[in-house]
Amino acid sequence: MPTYTALTHLHGREAAEALSEACEELTPEPVGTGFFEIEDGSERWEVGVYFTETPDEIALALLAAAYGANPFLVSEVPDVDWVAHVRRELTPVRAGRFYVHGSHDADDIPHGAEALCIDAAMAFGTGHHNTTKGCLEALDRLATEGFTATRIADIGCGTAVLGMGAARIWHVTVLASDIDPVAVDTAAANVIANGLDGRVVCIEAAGFDHPTLEQAAPYDLVLANILKQPLIDLSGDMARHMAPGGRIILSGILTTQADEVTAAYGDAGFAPDRRDDLGDWTTLVMTRT
Repeated sequence: MPTYTALTHLHGREAAEALSEACEELTPEPVGTGFFEIEDGSERWEVGVYFTETPDEIALALLAAAYGANPFLVSEVPDVDWVAHVRRELTPVRAGRFYVHGSHDADDIPHGAEALCIDAAMAFGTGHHNTTKGCLEALDRLATEGFTATRIADIGCGTAVLGMGAARIWHVTVLASDIDPVAVDTAAANVIANGLDGRVVCIEAAGFDHPTLEQAAPYDLVLANILKQPLIDLSGDMARHMAPGGRIILSGILTTQADEVTAAYGDAGFAPDRRDDLGDWTTLVMTRT
């Protein structure tokens, strides 16, 4: 069955969300819609619409014009098993003590490495992106420097690779949450595959908005690899849920955005410890004062 995508860009989250919702009323009916911030500082958003029937390009053009968006670019997606393709292309990643690999590389784990098996799936965080790698390296450094944590949360966990890494280091129960139910299901499957069932608890929640997360506070360590604006929006809640002296590891931040995120967390009561840039992406480690 062919799949078609229709993509456009426009300014502002509200307009992007409204256009995405309007597209749901199209005929033929799309199988999915979504809107995503383009993380280049332009405050522009991408709206994507996905069909299994040929879309009505005239209707799409009218919607784009009505919401001030660029014309939709419609294309047919080749019939490819993308997950299988990505699995073949992904090579293992070494990040400090961690060795993140797919199941197809399970026989080649280096001696002494802390192995985390993450296959390509519909959730962010295979370890190959510099944000995930930066967070794992920050985790490794904290442990090497003697930091210990007993209450840990992985907010916006994606595949839960960071939460699993923390559970492996400190042998405690980690709470891993995500707003996306697909990510939560993926994370739960990864936890079982890595032998950490019961030590990483996967929760569907926005930020800390869940009774289990609330009751476990204050935290010694929180990991949040999401995006600039959600991180800034989370800064006050982050401060309220952290123990004094607790550490946070933040990523999903372009290097051009790092000062803004640092300032927001400084205003919320965090002191900067370290900044590491990998390519275009920054990882921040900060301490609750």
